[in-house]
Amino acid sequence: MDVLGPRALIGILVPSFNTVMQPELEALRPEGVTNHVARFGFDANLLQNVKEEAMKLATGRPSALIVGLATDGIPGGLAVLESGAADLSAETGLPVLTATHATHAALRALDVRRIGLVTPFSAEENEQACAAFADSGFDVIAHHGFGCPIDRIGETPLSDIRAAFAAVDGPEVEALVQVGTGLPVVGLIDELERAREKPVVACNAASYWQALRAVGLEDRKRGFGALLADH
Repeated sequence: MDVLGPRALIGILVPSFNTVMQPELEALRPEGVTNHVARFGFDANLLQNVKEEAMKLATGRPSALIVGLATDGIPGGLAVLESGAADLSAETGLPVLTATHATHAALRALDVRRIGLVTPFSAEENEQACAAFADSGFDVIAHHGFGCPIDRIGETPLSDIRAAFAAVDGPEVEALVQVGTGLPVVGLIDELERAREKPVVACNAASYWQALRAVGLEDRKRGFGALLADH
């Protein structure tokens, strides 16, 4: 801890091209908590890149690390991410949270199983994401992927994002979910929940929620949906 972050220091590992995650998590920061960001290269050496940046962040003695990766669209991605997070936690001695697993934890906290899914992924990646959710005990009732180039995801118009959430909603859907840490959804959560009358889980919000709870902070944050306000 330090004088500016006496309650917690949250380390955040962000893909180098991602311009969305950092400002979204800053908007969720409680009083007495500070965020500390490092960026990793998104290439064939991905896990090593993450580890190198995490070890640099660890020298500042953060309370926890968030890895801004949602591997839902990659075959076997959940297992690889889980193993990588466990190894990183062992190396640093810190809680390590990931966007994918935080999203699943948020859905369980909300006690929902049937979801409508919005992603920046291609059609093929979306099918893989649906299978990954099914393997984790969730039913994807409807899904929409924007098929964005990874370095252009943050340019997706908010009007298109609103329309995507409307398209995947329906009477069987218990919650609306977004994965892909570069898609700007956190600022829309409250609006979407009012419009759709059901919980909205955005992966960046879920990551920060899980990190706060992991370090023993129970702050409730209004204006960003039911997850942060009530759980």
